[in-house]
Amino acid sequence: MELCFATNNTHKLTEIQALLGQEFQLRTLRDIGCDEDIPETHDTIAANSREKAELIWEQYRVNAFADDTGLEVYALGGEPGVYSARYAGPQRNADDNMQLLWERLADKPDRRARFITIITLVLDGRYHQFEGMVEGTIIQEKRGTHGFGYDPIFVPEGHNRTFAEMSLSEKSKLSHRARAFARLAEFLKIQKEG
Repeated sequence: MELCFATNNTHKLTEIQALLGQEFQLRTLRDIGCDEDIPETHDTIAANSREKAELIWEQYRVNAFADDTGLEVYALGGEPGVYSARYAGPQRNADDNMQLLWERLADKPDRRARFITIITLVLDGRYHQFEGMVEGTIIQEKRGTHGFGYDPIFVPEGHNRTFAEMSLSEKSKLSHRARAFARLAEFLKIQKEG
């Protein structure tokens, strides 16, 4: 089955292809001729995810899925949330984002946070959403060189290493994105068999 994953992020593409397996052929936005930066104009992760998938379906008539992910820090009322990628500004710089997060958490003893991913799949014009979540803690220094975004400062619950200290296969077993994509993969396999 061929699907467009509404991204040009090669880290994400590699991670998701590993989760879905070779029976699904993933195409990027570039592959379908989409050069535009798909907007994220909504104030929820679910709505942003849907907006991206909807644009691909409506403009390119290609079965597609899109994800949106946010880091929600409890002591900050859910920040950065929907603004996670551009928390410190439109330059979308992970180091700047982590620095701003540390500054805002400086006087807060509660460092609990969660990652949430919502995927919207549009399959022949029908929409489906899948959610994955993982609880954890924000630490005060970067550790690890794998992953991207906030991975170097997020320690998932029940572990003592950050996502960035884990291999792709380790992270794929417990991450928010892995959980959401496992639900997507299960749904797609049922559709393929049906």
